[in-house]
Amino acid sequence: MSALELRLRLARQDFSLDVDLSLPGEGVNAMSGPSGSGKTTLLRCLAGLERADEGFIQVGDEVWEDTTSRRFVPAHRRAVGYVFQQPGLFPHLSVADNLAYGWRRLPAAQRMVDRDNLLRTLGIEHLLERRPGGLSGGERQRVGIARALLRAPRLLLMDEPLASLDDERKGEILPYLERLREQLPIPVVYVSHSMEEIARLADHLVVLERGRVLASGPLNTLLTRLDLPLAKGLDAGVIIEGVVSGYDPQWRLLHLSLGAGGGTLRVPHGERPTGSRLRVRVLARDVSLSLDAHSNSSILNRLPAVIGPQADATASGDVLLTLDCQGTPLLARLTRYSVDHLGLVPGTAVWAQIKGVAVLG
Repeated sequence: MSALELRLRLARQDFSLDVDLSLPGEGVNAMSGPSGSGKTTLLRCLAGLERADEGFIQVGDEVWEDTTSRRFVPAHRRAVGYVFQQPGLFPHLSVADNLAYGWRRLPAAQRMVDRDNLLRTLGIEHLLERRPGGLSGGERQRVGIARALLRAPRLLLMDEPLASLDDERKGEILPYLERLREQLPIPVVYVSHSMEEIARLADHLVVLERGRVLASGPLNTLLTRLDLPLAKGLDAGVIIEGVVSGYDPQWRLLHLSLGAGGGTLRVPHGERPTGSRLRVRVLARDVSLSLDAHSNSSILNRLPAVIGPQADATASGDVLLTLDCQGTPLLARLTRYSVDHLGLVPGTAVWAQIKGVAVLG
């Protein structure tokens, strides 16, 4: 059984939520959808802050809500960590005292997180004597995340935690969240409108629309589904996870192996240990196609691929094509002219060309 089972129905004056989901027990489960689709309401139900008309919530072996048996575990008894857009730190307390709130009350046997390691992972160990008013927005949010995790939750809920930050602060905090994602032994439900955040952090994706589940599944499976709105936007793309196979210090290029027969990407990036894993994002608009393996080109990456299903991308006449690069999925956005001129139909063998500087790592 999945570690997180939820079936929720509730009706409000101008909104209704009706979801039935089974989510993985580890990793980041992202919730995507337009405003008003029910993302925050779903999180509030999981936290016990809102009660469903009909509901069942099970986290691991614990049932938190079951309306058929009239069971409802109140919010203060649910082992939930909740991170909001604003971290809500106590302004009169130091960072150390904010973190200690809840941590000291936990019996040692229930402390599932190594405090010192968590502080190092989030890069806040040097902030302990400062007060929230003296922190940047990104620092305050990292302290809020640490405080939520030090409560030893069975489930971590994050409701657009970066929405209130500017691009510079988001860029500052995302690497910390990526490290945290690799270490957390509990499921995370992460709400965001940002495809960049979802692409860098999520393992599983749920797409909501008007209070209903439009789709739920592994991230890349949904990103390459042409029937979903994710593929229609200008930021449509895929996630590629590879293994570092080398580094060229002269050109500052990281070599990323895509697995048996999957080829290699050269990516502008800082050096990383050989054998470590790296997740990168490739946007459909940054992939061009050729019928020949041109070598005299500024484009660093050329991967053999076979064209799969395709669909109109926008009203302007662009076409979105799915590609299979020997097991690695890609999307390419081309003009209708290019598709017709090159005779690109499902089954056509092509070379997918990706500029190194366009690979987002």
